[in-house]
Amino acid sequence: MRIAIIGGGYVGLVSGACFAEFGVSVAVVEADAGKRQMLLDGRIPIYEPGLDRLVAENVTAGRLTFPARLEDGIAEAEAIFIAVGTPARRGDGHADLTYVFAAVEQVVRALDHPAILVTKSTVPVGTGRKIAELARQLRPELGIEVAANPEFLREGSAITDFMRPDRVVVGTESARARAVLRQLYRPLYLIEAPIVFTGLETAELIKYAANGYLAMKITFINEMADLCEKLGADVNDVARGIGLDGRIGRKFLHAGPGFGGSCFPKDTLALMRIAEEAGAPSRLIQSVVSVNDARKEQMAARVVAACGGRVEGLCIAVLGLAFKPETDDMREAPSLPLIHGLVAQGARIVAFDPEAMAAARALLPDGVVFAASAAQALADADALVLVTEWNEFRALAPRLAELMRGRVIVDLRNVFDPRTLRDAGFAYHGIGRPKPAALLKDSVS
Repeated sequence: MRIAIIGGGYVGLVSGACFAEFGVSVAVVEADAGKRQMLLDGRIPIYEPGLDRLVAENVTAGRLTFPARLEDGIAEAEAIFIAVGTPARRGDGHADLTYVFAAVEQVVRALDHPAILVTKSTVPVGTGRKIAELARQLRPELGIEVAANPEFLREGSAITDFMRPDRVVVGTESARARAVLRQLYRPLYLIEAPIVFTGLETAELIKYAANGYLAMKITFINEMADLCEKLGADVNDVARGIGLDGRIGRKFLHAGPGFGGSCFPKDTLALMRIAEEAGAPSRLIQSVVSVNDARKEQMAARVVAACGGRVEGLCIAVLGLAFKPETDDMREAPSLPLIHGLVAQGARIVAFDPEAMAAARALLPDGVVFAASAAQALADADALVLVTEWNEFRALAPRLAELMRGRVIVDLRNVFDPRTLRDAGFAYHGIGRPKPAALLKDSVS
């Protein structure tokens, strides 16, 4: 089988490399000449663990190519996946479909054979119908079929998510499209990954509903963390206590500074707009968006309070810039409003992230210093703020006393043990964790 993927970004490149690993002949068409040249040179434009090896092996095997011309990429392709960006549109929060429809039009005009157009991009409900109508208008003689095949890839574990998914969702009303996509995903059927076939609108909504629900879980536990701080409870224990309930589940119950990244912020906003326009507003999702935005803005004030109400002239080490570990993605990262807020109040910021510093430079104030290591960032620091829970930061605890000048730690991911650090003389501030008096009370009781 031969397929084409339009867009060599995160979703397109990961999907293309994984399909090639299945033995499929895959052409990834990337319009950005610079990114395409990087791929031809064996350099990966994004950071995703294992992706460089997977791409290299399949390029060497001849199953994965990066053609310069669209016509060459889609030649003889049975299915053509649209995997271009759908950023939130300025002003109203709707998904911007400019790139999607531009790609569809280019593909349809260049096609010389019947094919299946498949949306991998996250698109609002009804987009598939519009794509089908556009294809009929432009090339009625070709009989182009349309399907929706949303992705559920988590940055940092995308290859595993693709190879061993909880499910594959395919929305289409075409028997031919069902047959082709069933064959394409047959290796997953062999490991009993369920393939859920639905209509176009249902498949499009499933992606938004899934991300909206997960974002809601994160926001819920963050609100419980705030309540824990008022009551002297521990949010980690609360999360474990409710997460062991099979009806709730343990995932996405980690309190922190708010969700970011390429999916949850824009997808919750888009789902909110979709629901409003359909006349069935989602008050839950509206609250999720509002609470999460406010939470990220509040993190700077939390650090200022931990430093005694004033940070002017203080050197603050910020460990972790990406919105989550194992990625270099800075989109909607909680570190951005945090650092901007601290700099505005006169703090000197020294930051370190294992992968995201190059992407962060253009997004942060000029005065931010980027360290070569976590230890260098901590040298002479009056306070430490841990924003992203990279594994290498977990091992720092025994050395913090010798590395830092000050004794203030704001742990926005609850990575460190509060008792150990307080016993070492640190003023430790976590998220949703008991204050020292409550800890003492618990130990006595």
